[in-house]
Amino acid sequence: MRMLIMGPPGCGKGTQAERLSQRLGINGVSTGEVFRDHVKDLTPLGRDVKAHLDAGNLVPDDLTNRMVRDRLAQADVRDGFLLDGYPRNTSQLAELDIMLAAEGHALDVALQLTVDNAELARRLLHRATVTGRTDDTEEVIRHRLKLYYRETEPVAAAYSERGILLSVEGTGPEDKVFDRLLAALHASFPDAMDGPL
Repeated sequence: MRMLIMGPPGCGKGTQAERLSQRLGINGVSTGEVFRDHVKDLTPLGRDVKAHLDAGNLVPDDLTNRMVRDRLAQADVRDGFLLDGYPRNTSQLAELDIMLAAEGHALDVALQLTVDNAELARRLLHRATVTGRTDDTEEVIRHRLKLYYRETEPVAAAYSERGILLSVEGTGPEDKVFDRLLAALHASFPDAMDGPL
């Protein structure tokens, strides 16, 4: 399956993406993780990325698209993947369509986790104290949420129009959210979900 998971910052999509990748036997492609690796390794791209992340801004489309295009060309994701953090806007959505169409494919499903803003802020501030991430301050959190609703919600709307958006409540224990995701996938793709839930 070729799929993606989306949702506002702090909704838990990274955790759920990792679990889904293992459960479905497909590789996850997390743009945030790759960006953070570049930042940690102090690569030229990493220095550019850090400036954007620290300000709560999105990494420019051209850098992001190039990285995703290179990643999706690798052999381990030719037969399926789970994208986390891409596409973030309708321009990137159009670019992803082009990448997939060039290989004769299309996206199978877009999963969306929904969590209210108060809970998102609480989670992100807690994460900041645990991990020391410099992009998890109150001001930056507010900015990132505003960016998400302005830039990424239209992506969800576009996938909804295509009939491939599965929206799942992301509040509650991690296991419960995972069960909801599996149930939504099983209802839409019973043949692809092997074995009992």
